[in-house]
Amino acid sequence: MKKKGIFKKILIGIFAAALCIAAVTAIVNTALYNANLKRIEEYSAVVNPDAVIPALDENGEYEFVTDRDLKILTMTDIHIGGGWMSFKKDRMAINTVAAMVTAEKPDLVVITGDIAYPVPFQSGTFNNKTSATLAIRLFEKLGVPWTVTFGNHDTESYSYFSREKIGDLYSDPALEKCLFSKGPDSVDGVGNYVIHVKNSTGIPVQELVFIDSHSYTDGDIFGIFWKYDNVHQNQVDWYESKIKDAQKLNPDVKSLIFMHIPLVEHRDAYNEYLANGNKDTENVKWISGIIGEKDPYVYCGMHEDNLFEKIVELGSTKAVFVGHDHLNNMVLNYKGVDLTYNYSVDYLAYIGISEKGDQRGCTVVTVNPDGTYEQVHENYYQDKYQPLYPKENVTFVNK
Repeated sequence: MKKKGIFKKILIGIFAAALCIAAVTAIVNTALYNANLKRIEEYSAVVNPDAVIPALDENGEYEFVTDRDLKILTMTDIHIGGGWMSFKKDRMAINTVAAMVTAEKPDLVVITGDIAYPVPFQSGTFNNKTSATLAIRLFEKLGVPWTVTFGNHDTESYSYFSREKIGDLYSDPALEKCLFSKGPDSVDGVGNYVIHVKNSTGIPVQELVFIDSHSYTDGDIFGIFWKYDNVHQNQVDWYESKIKDAQKLNPDVKSLIFMHIPLVEHRDAYNEYLANGNKDTENVKWISGIIGEKDPYVYCGMHEDNLFEKIVELGSTKAVFVGHDHLNNMVLNYKGVDLTYNYSVDYLAYIGISEKGDQRGCTVVTVNPDGTYEQVHENYYQDKYQPLYPKENVTFVNK
């Protein structure tokens, strides 16, 4: 009986200690979260009197109406942890994003996934809403229209808030600048939607297509085996219907896709290029950038899907922009389609990545009045990006 009593006291002691640690962590996380909110208020709104202002069309979808170039700034994997362990690196990420948006003065900012990184042993929290809220406050403060596609880390299986709940956060009507839509309930995922670019006669010249590339699959609920999902068939069908709707109004309409996890074709194209001795092939043309990840180089979905085949068949989409692999920023043209890794922001997720600079930056996309487009990768460590707080020292490997 005496041993039982001692064991019970030990259990109560452990439970009490755990509660104390949880309470202290919550208090510290809240205090640091408020400190970062205060920091965000120090940034100024971007001044751009020539900006194209989006509006909702008759179908409740956003559109940009212009006869001039439309400038899109896209970046990926911001990885705001939102906890006590990531506080300093969160500030670095916020500083970097604000500097690039302020300097580029885009009409639209697109983040291709992983705004949040609620991995507790690196961030100090399970709360993914905190990270999302910090990003929302930052972009709303900067005052530039912005939107996002979900990545695998935005809503981990152990995170406090589901994809649906975070989708509600981004689609809150109270937000003045966020163009995110959760998309149709009949299509898998959260965040399958289109933003239209039209000329002054109302003809669509460019469709910006956002697709949820999901998260993990085949029982890998925590993502520790890198078993990533693919785009689902009903999403491919939805994509086809949106492109065909636009082609009815303009048979030559162009489109761009933004998503997080690379297509299998990103890997196929790079492997074909490698197998040919790092030289172009009939199908593959190397455009620019680097592959910084180690073999297998491209961490795409582990199964096949037919999104790329549908892209080629329809002939509208000229580029697919992804994130996910933080050290990759290559652009390969594969069968006439530019497969692009966005520059990333991440200071947190990869061990030691805060000290590396080759991959950090943004991608500037210019949509021309005829719907054609250009893209340029811009590294953060150049003079035109002047952050409110000093840039950190980094190492460049590929200069």
